[in-house]
Formats: sequence, C-alpha cells, structure tokens
Amino acid sequence: MNTALPTTSLGLKVSFTGVEDPEAHLTTFHTQMMLTGGSDVVYCKMLMSTLSGAVLEWFVSLPDGHITNFDQFATLFREQYLVNKASIGLSYDVFDVKQYQGKNYLNRFGA
Repeated sequence: MNTALPTTSLGLKVSFTGVEDPEAHLTTFHTQMMLTGGSDVVYCKMLMSTLSGAVLEWFVSLPDGHITNFDQFATLFREQYLVNKASIGLSYDVFDVKQYQGKNYLNRFGA
C-alpha cells in the first residue's frame, strides 16, 4: 500500500459495480493500464480504484495481506463475479424460439 501511483495512471475511465461482465472489465482495465504502465502493485491499486458499491465492500472484506499479486487479484475477482460473465449464444438456443400465435413473425419484429 505504500507504493505511489504514477501520475500518468490517474483517471481510468472504467468502473465495476458488480453487474458487469468481470472479464470485460479486466480487459478494459488492462488495456487502459498498458497505456500508462506500472508495476504489479500499481495494477492492484488501480484495479481497486475501479470498484464501487458492493464490489468495493467485497474487496475491503478480504483479509489484510490476502492479495499478493495482480494475477491473484484478477482470479479472485473473476471467481467472485463469475455469474455476471456474458454468456455465449449457442446454436441450439434458437430451437427455443417460438412464434407468437396470431402474429406473423416477420411483421412482429419489423423485418
């Protein structure tokens, strides 16, 4: 916690409230951090600064010294918010699509 942040890394334009896809958040975060650089410690501190609400409460509830590097932090973050990960549409999902009775499918959806 004693490591100073580089002034070039201030002002990340990403935040995580707990409802977004954690993988997308980490990708966006990592992309922004690549532009400013920084050590593993700086990555951890800056990721912490993107958390808000219940997510920040989750982070604060972790025991002191629990996170030792960025990869571990990212793994804990992914595991905690895995349920928000964007699902990949599968081809068999279209078999559940049903036409509404009395309406032409194309007219209903304006196609």
